Amino acid sequence: MKKSIYFILFLFIPLWIQAQIITTNPTFLTDDVASEIIFDASETALNNYTGNDVYAHTGVITDKSASSSDWKYAPTWLDNSDKYKLSALGSNKWKLSMPSGIRSYYGVPAGEKILKLAFVFRNADGSKEGKDNGKDILVDVHEKGLIVSFETPLGDQLLEKNTSLAVKAKSSEITTLKLYLNDTQLAKSDNVTSISYTHKFDKEGTFWLIAEAGISPSIVRDSIYVNVKKDQVSLPLPSNVRAGVNYIDDNTATVVLYAPNKQSAYLIGDFNDWKIDNNYMLNKAGDYWWITVSNLEKNKEYAFQYLIDGMVKVADPYTDKVLDPWNDSYIPTTVYPNLKTYPTGKTEGIVSVMQTGQTPYTWKTKNFTPAEKEKLVIYELLIRDFTKEHSFESTMQKLDYLQSLGINAIELLPINEFERNSSWGYNPSFYFAVDKYYGTKDAFKAFVDECHSRGMAVIIDMVLNHSYGQSPFVKMYWDNANNRPSADNPWYNVESPNSAYSWGYDFNHESDRTKALVDSINSYWMKEYQVDGFRFDFTKGFTNTKGDGWAYDQARIDILKRMTSEIYKRNSDAIVIMEHLADNSEEKVLSDADIMLWGNINNNYCEAVMGYTENNKSDLSWALYSKRGWTKSNLVAYMESHDEERMVFKAKAYGNSSGTYNIKNQSTALERAGLAAAFYLTLPGPKMIWQFGELGYDYSINTCSDGTTISNDCRVSEKPIRWDYADDKERKALYTTYSKLINLKTENKVFESVNIEHSLTGSQKYVVWKGTDMNAFVVGNFDVVSATANVTLPRSGDWYDAFTGAMVSIPSTNYSVTLNPGEYKFYLDKGSIASIEEDMYENNKSLIILDDRIEYTDGTAKAITIYDLSGVALLNKTNTESIVTSTLSKGIYIVKLKLADKVVSQKFIKR
Repeated sequence: MKKSIYFILFLFIPLWIQAQIITTNPTFLTDDVASEIIFDASETALNNYTGNDVYAHTGVITDKSASSSDWKYAPTWLDNSDKYKLSALGSNKWKLSMPSGIRSYYGVPAGEKILKLAFVFRNADGSKEGKDNGKDILVDVHEKGLIVSFETPLGDQLLEKNTSLAVKAKSSEITTLKLYLNDTQLAKSDNVTSISYTHKFDKEGTFWLIAEAGISPSIVRDSIYVNVKKDQVSLPLPSNVRAGVNYIDDNTATVVLYAPNKQSAYLIGDFNDWKIDNNYMLNKAGDYWWITVSNLEKNKEYAFQYLIDGMVKVADPYTDKVLDPWNDSYIPTTVYPNLKTYPTGKTEGIVSVMQTGQTPYTWKTKNFTPAEKEKLVIYELLIRDFTKEHSFESTMQKLDYLQSLGINAIELLPINEFERNSSWGYNPSFYFAVDKYYGTKDAFKAFVDECHSRGMAVIIDMVLNHSYGQSPFVKMYWDNANNRPSADNPWYNVESPNSAYSWGYDFNHESDRTKALVDSINSYWMKEYQVDGFRFDFTKGFTNTKGDGWAYDQARIDILKRMTSEIYKRNSDAIVIMEHLADNSEEKVLSDADIMLWGNINNNYCEAVMGYTENNKSDLSWALYSKRGWTKSNLVAYMESHDEERMVFKAKAYGNSSGTYNIKNQSTALERAGLAAAFYLTLPGPKMIWQFGELGYDYSINTCSDGTTISNDCRVSEKPIRWDYADDKERKALYTTYSKLINLKTENKVFESVNIEHSLTGSQKYVVWKGTDMNAFVVGNFDVVSATANVTLPRSGDWYDAFTGAMVSIPSTNYSVTLNPGEYKFYLDKGSIASIEEDMYENNKSLIILDDRIEYTDGTAKAITIYDLSGVALLNKTNTESIVTSTLSKGIYIVKLKLADKVVSQKFIKR
């Protein structure tokens, strides 16, 4: 290196095998001369590649890079321009030419210092990658003048005792070259450009190899560390520790790594300046490795990694916090304040964090029990696209809105650490860490706590079908030559057995280690964060049975039932939902095992809203679990989900019309969304709403981040956040419809009944519910012209409009009604909370109405809920003696008190 600052920058960053992968012409690259990069694919996934379409995905590390992973001036992935295409040289070698020099090739402005070139070589579609043992390939760029560099070995070394190491260094000019070991000169040659020496390292410890070129005062140096391993110590695991960080006291932690078939493991981190140090060599305990670290400063965060077999550096797989050199700098301080700085120049890749003496979160809501599943109304929510702040805290500020809607469970798309910042989260990397893009650990706990105080369960989306390359469970056992998990990986299949659907790297759910990992993940989130359950992504893939996953698979059933039983052992009230979407014969078995399952009815509801009912296009009957032959109400049928197109978008884009009635008209599309909701939300079983569906969100699922362009490439792109929709009169009316329907469902047992009659296939649809204390029916016209519908009712007489409470007398059980297109009628034969008839309410002397609160003086109520006169829930508090009403405007409201043996309600005036 020309200046000492350069070898300081690269002092502790191992580059074990780069010399085998890359050679350059000239040997010492500077930024202004024609250069060639020779890539040897022998040890990569491009080994013996027969195509002629090898490309470089490449950029530079400059003095403006945040870290050695922060590429500048790189093309987009899969840019197949001729500029990035390599020419074949034969014998597994490929050449990339930069005839005008490095600075010109990359377009780096004058004045910005180029430190390294960065490469990932690939074929045209990116299915095969050439990397340095799974890492980016880095090549030094030097300043002009005298340069010296080690040729072999290259990078810091970890050696067994009594290893002889051949050392060779080269210079850019003829000069005097010397080699030193610590302060001892090993070799000297004058008037040469290279020097060699072989040294036997017969003692354990850390040694400093130095290559020196030139004659004083014009001397330059390069250096590497050589750490000679001490004899491996085998000691049993201490009692009461588990994989990950175990905090012993405010100054001590024991870290435990599960890594069978490995030869050594070192702890590197802030506590040893990221050096390979025999004092931090982990003890071996069978398939486990462990070490106790003392003298830690209380409440101080320490970044660390494991160095395994001197080759692979990974963060702790069980860590609850990571530092990411590529993405952390883009997390706002308002979302994650005081985020620890990444140890730039010390290491590379993601690092984990430990911190003794953390203050435990104090939970204000304890022993929360979710609503029974028949009454569950789930709101599926992607924090990234819900508020512009994309945080747990900002989402928590919207709970009034969701509570007023009547939601009693929130289902969050994945919130454990995933790759990149902006994502749906189905690319998980760390299963025990909250993703920092959404906030801190305590911010998530506060969110869960506040949801519970409002009677809302919290369900998290958990992705246990696959991981991607950042996962330490993948990185620890990696087949670099074939670019896939190695055959000895305890957790993953080498290749996915699913021939049709495959993402990332496939978990081997038949492995006992995977089963143990799955159980620990689920247990952790329920205990540490008190989440109420999980929606498991793509459970159809939890099998090693080959095929597309559709057919009945007993092995998969056994795997899923085992996992679920372990969850119920830990929390008998846990919510378990699976995105299975396999053959109904298998789903029925899972339902019988008390597992809830997603039911995709999006296409049928969209057709109904768009007004296309011919050939049973709009048949909604599959939303009934009884129609599927299930005996338990475990079907989470949905009109919309994160994976499906939005109903109102399709109505506005493709809606049917007749005369002046046009579903593409926004007002009409929104009205028909309400019609669809009336034939969805009150059906038996749990229900799910995708975020903003209650406001008629009308951007395509494929809308790009500019909010205008629609492209299949933009499915997971950020979407416009339109809270202004809540102020639009027509959209607010749809919200109110949703709220009233939800209130009907959750407050009246008749909507749990399977004693229903229905016609859900044609243009005019109806559902009739028959209950022991109430009957109900809804009839609607999904056509684009007026039509008459006929319904047989359980009785004649007085019926009440479900929304207004207005009474209508129906003289016969043979009910016939003419409906305009998109019109529907919803009636009950008893008054509901949406009605405000005086005789509905029973005054309770134990309720004290004050100016700013309502108190219950006769013990603790199971719940106190405040409604407006249309039946929309505004405030809710569980297990309480009082509720604050200071946020309510002046007006008339209804307070409902849930007691152990009854429910009482009364009106009150907020003055």
